[in-house]
Amino acid sequence: MTPSRRRLALLAAATTLVLAGATAGTAHAAPPPDAPEQIDNGDFSAGVSPWFSYGTGPLGVTDGRLCATVPGGLANPWDAGIGQDGVPLVAGAEYTLGFDVSATPGSAVKAVLQLGSAPYTAYASVDATAGGTAQRVEQTFTVPDGNPSAQLIFQVGGNAAEQTLCLDNVSLRGGDPPEPYVPDTGPRVRVNQVGYLPGGPKNATVVTEATEALPWQLRSATGAVVASGTSTPRGTDAASGQNVHSIDFSTYRTPAAGLTLVVDGETSHPFDVSGTLYDRLRADSLQFFYAQRSGIAIDGDLIGAAYARPAGHLGVAPNQGDTSVPCQPGVCGYSLDVRGGWYDAGDHGKYVVNGGIATYQLLNTFERTRTAATAAGGAALGDGTLRVPERGNGVPDVLDEARWELEFLLRMQVPAGEPLAGMAHHKIHDRNWTGLPLAPHADPQPRELHPPSTAATLNLAAVAAQCARLFAPYDAAFATRCATAAKTAYAAARANPARYASPADSTGGGAYDDSTVTDEFYWAAVELWLTTGASAYLADLTASPHHSGDVFDPRGFGWQGVAALGRLDLATVPNGLPAAELARIRSSVTAAADAHLAELGRQAYGLPMPGDEDSYFWGANSNIINNAVVLATAFDLTGDAKYRDGATQAMDYVLGRNALNISYVTGWGEHAAENQHSRIFGHQLDPALPKPPAGSLAGGANAALQDPFAQQLLAGCKPMFCYVDDINSYATNEVAINWNSALAWIGSFLADQGDAGAVPASTCAVTYTNHGSWPGGFTAQVTLRNTGTTALNGWTARFAFTGDQKVGHAWSAKVTQSGATVTAKNESYNARVNPGGTVTFGFTATTGGGANPGPGLVTVNGSACTLS
Repeated sequence: MTPSRRRLALLAAATTLVLAGATAGTAHAAPPPDAPEQIDNGDFSAGVSPWFSYGTGPLGVTDGRLCATVPGGLANPWDAGIGQDGVPLVAGAEYTLGFDVSATPGSAVKAVLQLGSAPYTAYASVDATAGGTAQRVEQTFTVPDGNPSAQLIFQVGGNAAEQTLCLDNVSLRGGDPPEPYVPDTGPRVRVNQVGYLPGGPKNATVVTEATEALPWQLRSATGAVVASGTSTPRGTDAASGQNVHSIDFSTYRTPAAGLTLVVDGETSHPFDVSGTLYDRLRADSLQFFYAQRSGIAIDGDLIGAAYARPAGHLGVAPNQGDTSVPCQPGVCGYSLDVRGGWYDAGDHGKYVVNGGIATYQLLNTFERTRTAATAAGGAALGDGTLRVPERGNGVPDVLDEARWELEFLLRMQVPAGEPLAGMAHHKIHDRNWTGLPLAPHADPQPRELHPPSTAATLNLAAVAAQCARLFAPYDAAFATRCATAAKTAYAAARANPARYASPADSTGGGAYDDSTVTDEFYWAAVELWLTTGASAYLADLTASPHHSGDVFDPRGFGWQGVAALGRLDLATVPNGLPAAELARIRSSVTAAADAHLAELGRQAYGLPMPGDEDSYFWGANSNIINNAVVLATAFDLTGDAKYRDGATQAMDYVLGRNALNISYVTGWGEHAAENQHSRIFGHQLDPALPKPPAGSLAGGANAALQDPFAQQLLAGCKPMFCYVDDINSYATNEVAINWNSALAWIGSFLADQGDAGAVPASTCAVTYTNHGSWPGGFTAQVTLRNTGTTALNGWTARFAFTGDQKVGHAWSAKVTQSGATVTAKNESYNARVNPGGTVTFGFTATTGGGANPGPGLVTVNGSACTLS
């Protein structure tokens, strides 16, 4: 992480070398030839990663060497540096540091092994003078202190003239081989450490050598046995390598706190049974996005004093700002104001393809309140429900949060009159990688726009189309701006269908490359058709191979595969598809949900994800949750409790029922992750900084182990054990906006379920008829039928429009509207509706155009009605 100027001064003060009994020039016996190598990619054969720099030009590999331009006139050596984090050092061990270095016209270079954050304690340093011809520098020394994650920095500033400096064959050999890492997995009984809904499934897993069924007891907080039974042996679980049994105590339904499960001499972490378990998770998971905001000061009164910070990347020194960002050399001839948005993950980059799916899921969390019986009305997501600065503005807070990213996405669009006008730049981030930790306002790196891509452009088109219909009742001007951007972006993508982000463009930020964009075309066409009703978009989506294909991968969906987003919205957002076609679409969702349920049943830890190592990848926790989203959507469509139970059980894995016995959500569970990889939340490296806020989701077990810290610690791990709660493990323990958006969606769904009791049978049926449209308006009629066994003595019907429709004159009911939600109350003469009886009311409404389907959900006196 690039330190601030103040921190660089501390670094300089800390570089006085104190070796154990020797000076830097004293000869030491070199470590044996088979001593472990502590530097990752020291020959740069894998490109730039994981090296970072500050104060230099872009890092690049030329003729197999890492090279950079170092400006002349820097006052101090430490004003520019090239480094690597995560270097393990063992106290008292001998190491040999070696490197090839050259510089033109010639430069002094100091290599420093140090603590990577204040007070930047130095463990060793090596001085060299580099000239035009590469020379080898090696020195052996003993380090006085240990550090599992030290930093190697080449200080390359302080020269009068500009330098071209190159490094090669960087090596640090020595130290004892690390002791085998054995995670503390706590009790062998693994439960959802948060708890269980009273009417929902309650499952646990016990790790044991026993092959026969074991007795178990559910105990209250006082130790009383409140339920008992026997376990089901499951044999060896492939994902964990453990012999396990499963336990089902779903018959226990009494709300209680501090329950424990006892089996095989082990007692689980405590948990609750409560219908309000997830109320706060909805808010916490959404609060993460405010903490990740760029371009705004974070208010400690809203989120907690520890998280207060100045605005990042607004051009206040040492920032170079996002208010006028140029392109990478050769990409464009303009600069854009791209302030705002969310920092994507552990770095300070902002990416349109990741921002796209994250924004979609927040918008869809709100859109679900218009169509899902358990979310009817959306009061829990309304204005004043989140801790955001926009609360009280009359707009639902979740839409306010989504707008912060939407404004950034709109700013990433190529301006009219420029080449590729209407396309969206793929990403914007630092020119070079920075180290850990680093507050956004302290980042001194230049920022650059990267080339436009078809994938980014279609992400913009899709979420801007969503924006247009969802913001229409609250901010017509913003909705119109979104609609214009969406249509422009879609047309630009069709004109440029094969502009792909380069997989090699990964210096200073992730590549986020994607060379298959038929799924993005499908998703964007779906959203534009749902919003506009235009036949051209319907033709495009129905012609897509994804419209009839299987879009639900057993391993979930994510930013690189978004066809599922289009399918889910076609299934749930009211639209004009023929009844048979809509039934097919919805059937595909329930078929996918059935497959996830079958997989959940096969897995001893009860997650809807296959057990092979290919199912444990970077950010797999979000994909597991996205499979739970499919299950939850199937419940919303059918009312079949098995799908709700599957979605609920899937979260058991995330919240503690896993091989590591850890909740992957910060602040949720007795043993929860708390050191996720983040430059902002760097408490593990700097106690003055906060931990990630409650509700932050860790990426999770990742068998590929793409970071050196995880590689050294976890080599050979079984897939479910390939995780470490350490800030240095970005491959297993990073945070990301698209992971937290999945958590926010499912957290909101679970909060809506209350005690997860039996699904009530419908006692009403509704027919909604559009009797005619004209430019700017239409007339509709609603007929309610009482299908229950008792009379209605007074009724209130509610439904939501899809866009900007607004009721004008009404008859046979007192009709009001708030946002998109219409409320109709009986008149005195039609208050009573006997069993089998009907009542009808109607209205005229205005609309600016676009799609105008009937509602997807109508409730009468709070109960969902059957639509006909």
